[in-house]
Amino acid sequence: MIKHINEKELSARIALNFKRLADSSYYQINEVFAPEAYDWPADKEGRALLSFVSHYKISGEKIPCMNQMIEMLPSKLNEKGYLGTTRTDVILEQQLSGHSWLLRGLCEYYEQFPSDTILNFIKNITENLFMRTKGMFSTYPIDRSKKDEGDVSGNEIGYFGNWLLSSDIGCAFMSVDGLSHVYKITKNIEVKELLDEMIDVYLSIDKANLRVQTHCTLTAARGMMRMYSVTKEEKYLNGAKQIYELYVNGGGMTYTYQNLNWWNRPDTWTEPCAVVDSLMLSLELYKTTKLEEYRKTAARIYHNGFSTLQRDNGGAGTDTLVTESSPWDYLKARTYEAAFCCSMRLSEGLWYINENKDLLYAETAGEVSKNENGIYQDGDIIYALPDEQLLPYAEEKVQIDGMTLTPIVKYYRVPKEIIENTEQKILFR
Repeated sequence: MIKHINEKELSARIALNFKRLADSSYYQINEVFAPEAYDWPADKEGRALLSFVSHYKISGEKIPCMNQMIEMLPSKLNEKGYLGTTRTDVILEQQLSGHSWLLRGLCEYYEQFPSDTILNFIKNITENLFMRTKGMFSTYPIDRSKKDEGDVSGNEIGYFGNWLLSSDIGCAFMSVDGLSHVYKITKNIEVKELLDEMIDVYLSIDKANLRVQTHCTLTAARGMMRMYSVTKEEKYLNGAKQIYELYVNGGGMTYTYQNLNWWNRPDTWTEPCAVVDSLMLSLELYKTTKLEEYRKTAARIYHNGFSTLQRDNGGAGTDTLVTESSPWDYLKARTYEAAFCCSMRLSEGLWYINENKDLLYAETAGEVSKNENGIYQDGDIIYALPDEQLLPYAEEKVQIDGMTLTPIVKYYRVPKEIIENTEQKILFR
């Protein structure tokens, strides 16, 4: 049997997220630009702009802050045309990562509303911030002690050689995404040369051993897919396939089709940004290769991994990890909302899902049984044992082995006080 995306549900998710972005003071023009002391320059700004444009692409409706940001941006930029410090003696990993999102937001805006002003923003950030790093990515520190550092929001952890590194290990390589979009628009060969350098280095890194952040890895892979779509050079497609394989089969994905925030740290949390990336990467690989494995993974991510990441306020938050080696065998909200990143990134995910909803169907057999990991599942749909308070919000209930099991209850329909005080047990132990 085929279970298609419930379009009423998807519309409700989109409307909730739109309302969160349109109504919250945190995303209004007086607050949308982060304070100068924030150590992720351009990260919030870029994600916010990308979010606003994503909703415009869905509905044609403009969140007012979108154009207000563009009008105010020149007054926020430094003399080099980007945000934050203009230091040239060191590479700030988080500054590169944040500006990748600003490039994405500006590129998306430019594709909807082309102008020389927007193109100049893009070119100045690329030339003055990114191009000066050319030739330096081979020095990215990979021989360092393993420390379980970092919270839901990463932080600067110190100088290593000519780098100021982040606890979000590898986030400098997030920039493959933003720069690939720049190349798509400008076809600047020097940008491509920098991208090739970054990609070659990143693919050579043992990401599981270094405990790299899965989000930046998947984002980089999406950038590789964009480069393949523009150039048709197989090396980009092969790089994206390599990362997909590592993520799905090398310890990056949980039993519920969410992500480990870092490889080899099973006691941490999921990150909705990465779940969005994993779905987009999987489905782009399917559309390119037509291999059913990729489509099925994307569908399972939507029908299971997306169940708990969106909250009832329209934003997105982190959950416990469900893996063989994690301390939990249940899904529970860890952070109700990561407003500074995931709530905004969810917008692009919802746009992408809406664009590709016909491909994201799940296949079911009509019978729940244990899969190879001992998890109750009907085809592509995982079944959980939810707390009683969650049962009224379940779409379906089945009796099996003396238990009332349901598909993973979707948190966007559940009140905050219940989300924060209940769990859904995934039976595999």
